[in-house]
Amino acid sequence: MDAQGRGRADDVDPADQWVLNPRTGEYELRLPSSAPQSPVPGPRRSAPRDSGTPSPGDGGTTGTAGRTATPGREVPPQRRRRSVPEEPAPGRRGRRPAKKKSKGRKALLWGGGGTAFVVLAAGVGGYLYLKHLEGNVTTTDVGSAGSSSFKKDEAFNILIIGTDKRTGAGNEGYGDAGSVGHADTTILLHVAEDRSNATALSIPRDLIVDIPDCEVTQEDGSTEIVPGEQNVRFNRSLGEGGRNAGCTMRTVTEATGIKPDHFMMADFNAVKTLTTAVDGVDVCVEHAVDDPKSHLKLPAGESKVEGEQALAFVRTRHAFGNEGDLDRIKVQQQFLGSLMRKMASGDTLTSPTKLVKLAEAATKALTVDKPIGNVGTLKDIALELKKVPTKNITFMTVPVIDNPDEPKPVTVVLAPGTAEQVFNTIRNDVSFTEVEKKEKAEKKKEAAAVAARLEGAKSDPSEIRVRILNGGAPGGSASQELRYLQNEAGVTKSENAGNADAEIARTTLEYAPDQADQARALAEILGLSGAAMKPGESVTNAQGLPTMTLTLGKDFKGAGIKLDATSVKTPDVDKTTADQKLCAS
Repeated sequence: MDAQGRGRADDVDPADQWVLNPRTGEYELRLPSSAPQSPVPGPRRSAPRDSGTPSPGDGGTTGTAGRTATPGREVPPQRRRRSVPEEPAPGRRGRRPAKKKSKGRKALLWGGGGTAFVVLAAGVGGYLYLKHLEGNVTTTDVGSAGSSSFKKDEAFNILIIGTDKRTGAGNEGYGDAGSVGHADTTILLHVAEDRSNATALSIPRDLIVDIPDCEVTQEDGSTEIVPGEQNVRFNRSLGEGGRNAGCTMRTVTEATGIKPDHFMMADFNAVKTLTTAVDGVDVCVEHAVDDPKSHLKLPAGESKVEGEQALAFVRTRHAFGNEGDLDRIKVQQQFLGSLMRKMASGDTLTSPTKLVKLAEAATKALTVDKPIGNVGTLKDIALELKKVPTKNITFMTVPVIDNPDEPKPVTVVLAPGTAEQVFNTIRNDVSFTEVEKKEKAEKKKEAAAVAARLEGAKSDPSEIRVRILNGGAPGGSASQELRYLQNEAGVTKSENAGNADAEIARTTLEYAPDQADQARALAEILGLSGAAMKPGESVTNAQGLPTMTLTLGKDFKGAGIKLDATSVKTPDVDKTTADQKLCAS
């Protein structure tokens, strides 16, 4: 188990300590008599009065349960279980007890389909073992940089940070000597509100950004402001000047407009321990690799890597592409996709040994923000991630171009236009993959009369007359939508009417009965539902002509993006999905 309260821990495999009891269908802690007896992690339950169970100071006495305590060590309290019928007498067959669904088996299923760092945060073996896993996790107070709690019914963003800090034996050849740990590998994971999809957006460490001032909480509880910097590499948002993960979160918010709710951070050891726990990860290379700097040697085609070799695979910058960080990011994305598939495979989920090793490795590797640093929340995150199909988990990199201010570029800057389009898509919770559209409860309840508003003749776009109000969409949305309607949709008789009197949750289109053909045509262009169409009155424009009113609500996804869109195509952006098996080149 962990380092607290154990004897010679290396003598006992943690996975061997949890055994399925066929009578109860639950996992129980059982150590061989020769193994050191360590207390069960987590809170102790007091023994029933007069049960004969020895107290911590009783030394070698034996209780009614027949369990002997070694002097100086605690004996785990016996699990409460239902009484088991006695074996029937010879020649008589007792009635077989009804088969009970195993709680332990349910727990085994928690791990499938999550990310590499939280897939087994829920663990196996019951509450006590989960509390032990919670003790493995390190937490950091990031203050207002993130969210104060995790909410299961909302979209959420987790910033996954891999640092170049050297910890553990065998890591001397990686990272910067004496480094406190920079943001070497950073992925912003966005999980959709309906859990139909997720986007893993890699942020290059050499991206030029502005790092804002950052409030850091010290060990004694006091706070200190670490001054920000302008036009510096993104990886400096962590480590330098005492910057913690909260500073990296603030930098991401500043650069992308997307606020991370939580973070999960690990160093080089995480790759080694996680891949070893699952008995290796499958990778593929188009050409044989022999990189003397990372010591990575692989034949062309498919291979299995784990431990030191897996770390070399994700760290090498000289074996693939142009030997730069952007090509390394693509290889890391392929590796993470393979690791996620391995974790969700039946081979892993049906093996208690692998699950326990993976749970230990994942939690010991993690540092997270305080609001998610308890076992219940980590379990909730794992369960929510489990809902996302791997085919709809998109891996992509922030669109960048070479830094134009450098004669020989070694850093990158955001690609004008394209980067903002990607950020806007994530902010609006739109998928980069085609996902099956899910009807929401309100749409199911929509009356036939409401649905019929979309049926009937539609006017030509050039005949649509509409004014646009901003009723809760981001600033400038009305102007952007106006340009789209006039320049791309052919709705030339449209105008910007400024802000609405009040904010609304959902976009609406109000029209008079004699404008129904115009309303249906505009609804088709915008992706409006029948519920969004509001028969009423028209208004008169400056020319004295009747005009419909389109009010953009908080659900507005961006100019040109249909309101009923479940996905959006992004031109000139390379992306892959977690279910794809690709070869690095």
